[in-house]
Amino acid sequence: PRTWRHMNGYGSHTYMWTNTAGEKSWVKYHFHTEQGMEFFSNQEAAATAGADADFHRRDLFDAIGRGEHPSWVLSVQVMPYDEAKTYRINPFDLTKTWPHADYPLQKVGKMTLDRNPENFFAQIEQAAFSPGNTVPGIGLSPDKMLLGRAFAYNDAQRNRIGTNFHQLPVNQSKVPMNTYMFDGQMTYHHSGAAPVYAPNSGGRPWADTNGPVADGWETDGEMVRSAYTLRGDDDDFGQPGMLVREVFDDEQRTKLVEQVAGSLLGGVREPVLSRAFEYWKNIDADVGRRIEEKVSKGSAAKPAEGIGEG
Repeated sequence: PRTWRHMNGYGSHTYMWTNTAGEKSWVKYHFHTEQGMEFFSNQEAAATAGADADFHRRDLFDAIGRGEHPSWVLSVQVMPYDEAKTYRINPFDLTKTWPHADYPLQKVGKMTLDRNPENFFAQIEQAAFSPGNTVPGIGLSPDKMLLGRAFAYNDAQRNRIGTNFHQLPVNQSKVPMNTYMFDGQMTYHHSGAAPVYAPNSGGRPWADTNGPVADGWETDGEMVRSAYTLRGDDDDFGQPGMLVREVFDDEQRTKLVEQVAGSLLGGVREPVLSRAFEYWKNIDADVGRRIEEKVSKGSAAKPAEGIGEG
């Protein structure tokens, strides 16, 4: 991206939404920039990275400081719960996208960045994010990568920041919580003399749901099994091939060839180089051929290493 303000954000994972009636759906999140999408070429990116390693961070900070508050439209794709069992693509595979023709985007809101941090360490370095931090009505899916991240990210934050990282101002919830997490290093908040165990006779409430819950999917054996059944369109090349042939125009295809070839000319050697050519030919035979030709010409034009005047 030319700047962080000029790029979209896509949630690779699938989440579950449950409404007040108990109806369950699967969703994917999309953030589309309102600044328009702009990109560096390989040459521009290399020059900028060499001249200013903090370019993107500084650009965002300065733009917000000028009052040019960047914004992104939040849209979702919604799939009815049972359709995930038979849909032609595994909807929980984070390497796949849901075609918009099947599940069109629905606009639900906007995100605007309108304030810079006052203290970088306290408000940015100590911020702790995790896909396991959900609110009522939003749940996880059978996506194994998401399930792993739901607990691994919190483990990483405990190691990186400390046992009670969630008590730091930047990580606190906006509403009071009745948590039974207590003690450990740097305990900032506590529950006073209230019982720290459940159940208790001290009048402190606790979540009394144990085991599988009605608004989840863990008891749905068919859903879990079907989530990992290989389907006809679950290959590695179908969707990228459609993107190259049906979505890109000639100019975009040419830029793709230049971008990939430029990266391969950056030191990729055999046998990895041949595997890269094969990969792109599997996506699209013509684009793969053009990439190979451009790399071959570029390699021939380079001076041989280790040869020079003594």
